Amino acid sequence: MDKKTFITIQQSLPNEPGIYKYYGSNGKLIYIGKAKQIRKRVSSYFTGKDQTFKTRELVKQIKKIDFTIAPSEHDALLLENALIKQFKPRFNIELKDDKTYPFIVIKKEPYPRVFLTRRRINDGSIYFGPYTSIHVVRDLLELIKQTIPLRTCHLNLSTNAIEKKKYKVCLEYHLGNCKAPCVANQTEEDYNKGIEQVKHLLRGNLNSIIQDYKSAQKLFIEELNFEKAALIQHKIHALQQYKSKSTVVSPTMGDMDVFGYAVEDDMVIISFLSVRNGTIINSGTTTYKNKADDSIEDILSQSILHHQDTHHNSSNMLVLPIAISFGFEAYQMVVPKSGEKKKLLDLATTNAVYRASQIRKRKMLHLSGEKTDKLALIENTKSLLSLKETPSHIECFDNSNFHGQYPISAMVCYKDGMPSRKDFRFYHVKTVKGINDFATMKEAVLKRYNGLLRDGATLPQLVIIDGGKGQLNAAVEAIQELGLEGKMTLIGLAKNVEEIFFYGDKESLKLPYNSEVLLFIRSIRDEVHHYGINMHRRTRSKGTFKNALLDIEGIGPKTAEDLLIHFKSINNIKHASRDALTEKIGTKKAQLIFDFFNK
Repeated sequence: MDKKTFITIQQSLPNEPGIYKYYGSNGKLIYIGKAKQIRKRVSSYFTGKDQTFKTRELVKQIKKIDFTIAPSEHDALLLENALIKQFKPRFNIELKDDKTYPFIVIKKEPYPRVFLTRRRINDGSIYFGPYTSIHVVRDLLELIKQTIPLRTCHLNLSTNAIEKKKYKVCLEYHLGNCKAPCVANQTEEDYNKGIEQVKHLLRGNLNSIIQDYKSAQKLFIEELNFEKAALIQHKIHALQQYKSKSTVVSPTMGDMDVFGYAVEDDMVIISFLSVRNGTIINSGTTTYKNKADDSIEDILSQSILHHQDTHHNSSNMLVLPIAISFGFEAYQMVVPKSGEKKKLLDLATTNAVYRASQIRKRKMLHLSGEKTDKLALIENTKSLLSLKETPSHIECFDNSNFHGQYPISAMVCYKDGMPSRKDFRFYHVKTVKGINDFATMKEAVLKRYNGLLRDGATLPQLVIIDGGKGQLNAAVEAIQELGLEGKMTLIGLAKNVEEIFFYGDKESLKLPYNSEVLLFIRSIRDEVHHYGINMHRRTRSKGTFKNALLDIEGIGPKTAEDLLIHFKSINNIKHASRDALTEKIGTKKAQLIFDFFNK
């Protein structure tokens, strides 16, 4: 990205703490950074002097800039670290150390050890962190050592090894730091009570531990043992000062999808955060045009549906700003008033509000543009896209599906630069099963232009396919089968970096991000996207979409609902064992479902 292009988008960047993301060609994430002030930090890449060769090379490859606002510098630091590990951008490896923050691990083994680690392994062990200060971790481990006697050795304390008396007590036992389970001086049950205390301590559940210490301190005072009483007081003070909560990373939160919203005139901006294992791994915003004066609850519902369909690792826990009648009992929905979930909800809302302010500024520019001649805009489109004819008639296609089923496609039509709503079309795709975006696109394009040929209607000069080369190639196959090759121009609009693909070209066309023509093309793409979502909702409300379980003879709505509530999704039911199904709905119905999914 050159300096001139950056200046056009500079004002859209916030002066808030957070992380910024640089995307290269084909929408690939190439760098993630943190900043106290996002705008100031990003600007330094384009205006700074004495830059290294690697930094200059990074700037050359930037095609798109995105960001996520964080509530503090501390949270920006943790969010940056989590996203780097999730996406592994190649310039983060070259331009900086891939810093790994420390965890405290309770190792999964007989008589578990508790120690510091920088590697998180999926071996069943329990991890707390990450912590941004190594001193905090060492202080915690020292506190645990002083208050809870645990082993620090690497011995294999299997039942067989202990019974054979393979080991002898060590110095830690004589110092009082360990009760020597290696020689059967401590039972595993008693040892695990200490492990439970460690978990409470690291999770911040300190009241019970502090009360125990206060009781012990009182006894020492009564015995006039003031030295031990002072030691206990030191431990109590340390526990009271300990804090380990973070908005961005918290090991107690687990998996959830968090949604916030903001409203700008007839536009509704929905922001999401994907949290996995207590860490934000993805974020983004979607803008909806509220043409039918739908309620916020309805628009939020559609946005969640769209998110669940397009993000295959979506969570069943939804954190929302308002209560909604979602229609899916399998999802657990929470409207938090305080605590960790409320902090995440506030973060999602902050990002939605900022996007709304951007739309407000952009709309003011657009209103001034409305006064210009629409014909001049489409003439400019012809010039920049090197089209043979002026695109006075433009059509755009977009696909969607419902959890991998019921693929559909929407088409919008623009004439003389304005939407021609009477020509909008919505197609149920009949020949495609599951998620196959390419086959869905091909069938929709075939239906549309076979119908125009049959009716003797005029063809568009320009067809926009929402997607990359795969969707574009599928649409071109349909055009070729109809013998319409060369009679219209087809282009693909990639979603991530807004680049334009022409059939057969190796390189994409990258227009300036805020250019009038690209904004025009993107507005058409957004129109088909919103139209498709609205039609999807109407179709669903008419009963077109039904529970797949109801296709099974002998399974009624009540049984299907009970299964979805218990197993959370059709996919989980499909892979459930016969015993698990029997436990929930009885032998006969369980056998029907098991046989249906395991033909």
